[in-house]
Amino acid sequence: MPTLAPAPAVTQRTVPAPSTRPAAGLDLPSVAFFGRSLAEYVQFFALDLVALKGRDVLDVAAGPSSFTAEACARRIDAVAVDPLYGSPVTTLAAQVQLDYARMFDQMRAKRRLFRFRSFPSFDAAEADRRAAAQRFIADYDTHFAHGRYVGGVLPRLPFFDGTFDLVLCAHLLFTYAQRFDYDWHLAACRELVRVSANDVRLHPICGADGKPYPGLPRLRRDLAAVGISSQIVGVDYEFFAGANAMLVLRRAQT
Repeated sequence: MPTLAPAPAVTQRTVPAPSTRPAAGLDLPSVAFFGRSLAEYVQFFALDLVALKGRDVLDVAAGPSSFTAEACARRIDAVAVDPLYGSPVTTLAAQVQLDYARMFDQMRAKRRLFRFRSFPSFDAAEADRRAAAQRFIADYDTHFAHGRYVGGVLPRLPFFDGTFDLVLCAHLLFTYAQRFDYDWHLAACRELVRVSANDVRLHPICGADGKPYPGLPRLRRDLAAVGISSQIVGVDYEFFAGANAMLVLRRAQT
């Protein structure tokens, strides 16, 4: 497991104050404790699991995703970081039940925001993601003490520079664009690159309304100005409308 760098204690998942809520998209008053399976990660991050065997991978704002548990079972050296890690397993299990009920009620009420390419129905999506959360809960209960799950929050992560071969961050930066200002986005991207030795992959690049993050051109320019290259890469995945691409960041070669 990676050596942790000093970082302040973290006790909450939502940090910046909200701005205007989107009128037509999902209502996201706080960052939900919501996760997905390794199979979904493979799709929306275009992962090659064979190539990742023995590599160090970080899942940022991982929530109750089962990616880390499933990846470690495949001999990938995965670590997950989230503000709620460090909480008792019973607290996390209760948060899963609360946030999953809220999210799936809203999904069914706003059906037009979803595409059934990756799942045939909401019931199938819910069953898959609840199963992923149960795998997470079991793995967290066993492996939190071993450093597999680390408490931390962007834009300051408790790891040293270049610790991980690959850094992943799903459904945070642009999904919650109405809650995080531009400066936070820039700082978060720079921090993700700091702890990565190679790629950072962010998915999706759209907000809660399914539209591309409006600050993305400016963000890419500002990242380039500090030596971080970026590329928009299409992926063979779409459940939430517009969630069919990722942003790949990499420290520019000198």
